[in-house]
Amino acid sequence: MTLRVAIAGASGYAGGEVARLLEGHPEFELATLTAHSAAGQPVESVHPHLSTLHGRTFEKTTLDVLSGHDVVVIALPHGDSGAVGEELLAQGGQKLIVDLGADRRLESTADWDAFYGGTHYAPFTYAMPELVRASGPSSRDLISSSSALAAPGCNATAITVALVPLLARGIIEPHDLSAVLAVGSSGAGKTPRADLMGADLQGSANPYAVGGIHRHLPEIRQNIRAATGHDGALSMTPVLVPMSRGILATCSGIRSGKHSAADVHRELIDAYRDEPFVSVLPLGQFPRTGDVVGSNQVHLGVALDESVNRVVVISALDNLVKGTAGAALQSMNLALGFEETAGLTSNGVAP
Repeated sequence: MTLRVAIAGASGYAGGEVARLLEGHPEFELATLTAHSAAGQPVESVHPHLSTLHGRTFEKTTLDVLSGHDVVVIALPHGDSGAVGEELLAQGGQKLIVDLGADRRLESTADWDAFYGGTHYAPFTYAMPELVRASGPSSRDLISSSSALAAPGCNATAITVALVPLLARGIIEPHDLSAVLAVGSSGAGKTPRADLMGADLQGSANPYAVGGIHRHLPEIRQNIRAATGHDGALSMTPVLVPMSRGILATCSGIRSGKHSAADVHRELIDAYRDEPFVSVLPLGQFPRTGDVVGSNQVHLGVALDESVNRVVVISALDNLVKGTAGAALQSMNLALGFEETAGLTSNGVAP
């Protein structure tokens, strides 16, 4: 018997990507798609690429519409997603709630106030199966026993997967971490903005949220604490580049001890040996965003810059799949007792 799923905010990029993945999943029925300004419009007018949904219509995002589903995926802006989640929790009846936004990720009210503001909602289980934890149950165990999940941020995923295992194993120091990310424009969402117009994006690389103000920073620091028991200091600089999908994160930290590049490479391979959606490339090879588009994979490449004693890890992922919708579906599978890889692919689309 398939489980009925509703997507709140299905007209956006993230919600549309969840719909695309769910349409290929053997255990889910995509029963309801809701929207705000697109309510009443045909799904194909917003997502013409989702051919199996042609003939369907977006409904209004109300509690009555979302009620009665086994799973509700909330793909709304921060503030809005937390409020909808509160209503669903109060009413009950669903097996699982999944919030794709930021409202349920942060444990610290102070972090929320500093980077977002407004109501700080109680966090849901953090839905990153690959995140190692210094103590207590594993991330997979926590997800598998949860009825409410918070999907990670896309930039946070790219940096966490690259650096946290090496921090947890003492290969790099936590006090001087750096990440510069080339980010596809879909990561900024679908709301029209002058700085996201094609004329401003094409042929230009545009830095944003520079100087320690990016909203994924407290999430990454939270992940570092969970994995190591200690705080980390990270400088993060994202740059919008003229591609629709993808993140290429160049991450680095000071080497601890005398580990060689081969040592670091072996440690990273060992850390992800059993992970279905993380691939460590051969030493000397580095990832490209084009190789992971459409897949739930993260590709990692490793180098050692002896001149400044820094370990460099480059990660590539599709921000809408492994960075958002794919991560959510991967954790939905765990929470509901399905095969973790169901409905997901490790193969990208090329050229």
